[in-house]
Amino acid sequence: MIEFSNVSKVYPNGVVGLDDVNLTIEQGEFVGIIGLSGAGKSTLLRTINRMHDITSGTLTVDGLEVKNLKGKELRTFRRKIGMIFQSFNLVTRTTVIRNVLMAKVPEMPFWRVLLGVFKKEDKMQALESLDKVGILDKAYIRADQLSGGQQQRVAIGRALMTRPSLILADEPTGNLDTQNTSEVIALLKETSRKYEQTILMITHNRSIAQTADRVLQVSDGCLTDFGRCRE
Repeated sequence: MIEFSNVSKVYPNGVVGLDDVNLTIEQGEFVGIIGLSGAGKSTLLRTINRMHDITSGTLTVDGLEVKNLKGKELRTFRRKIGMIFQSFNLVTRTTVIRNVLMAKVPEMPFWRVLLGVFKKEDKMQALESLDKVGILDKAYIRADQLSGGQQQRVAIGRALMTRPSLILADEPTGNLDTQNTSEVIALLKETSRKYEQTILMITHNRSIAQTADRVLQVSDGCLTDFGRCRE
């Protein structure tokens, strides 16, 4: 469960990112977040994994108050959160499986990172993640040989690699055509349902947002909860 209680975020230049936000998101919800550029959507997401610190209020994830986490405790917390971006963020000159394995780098000894040596169980887990997103047959192909939709599937597979309970998706379909957008959204919905993962997805497209279980709108740092889409 994610709980925002009177959360505000003010940047050093005085810009208000979030303005007294109150919000509860249950485990397993797939939530669409809409709003204009600069409205505060990304700020909302990035306070959850503490890429941004909140200025006031209380933000808890699974009972942990995020602003109190430090050092190893914060790193452990972040490993439970998968991130998916609009730009895929893949190393295009290496293989698909190696891109997925990158999710393990933060918890690896430096010498393994330096030499690019991954454990057998990590490789098996990477293949399992690729199977989940329907792209196992591309495991040993270079990422730059894939279509945009396939590259986003790799990015989702990488996010699943750490078996997160929460996935934060920032415009995951922004660079995709209509067909690939539909496939990626269907994949995210299936992931949320099958593995009981909470997914928060930012999008500029209202119709895409309405494929989620619930829609939130952010405007000038303030939040409107439109509730369940089926209602």
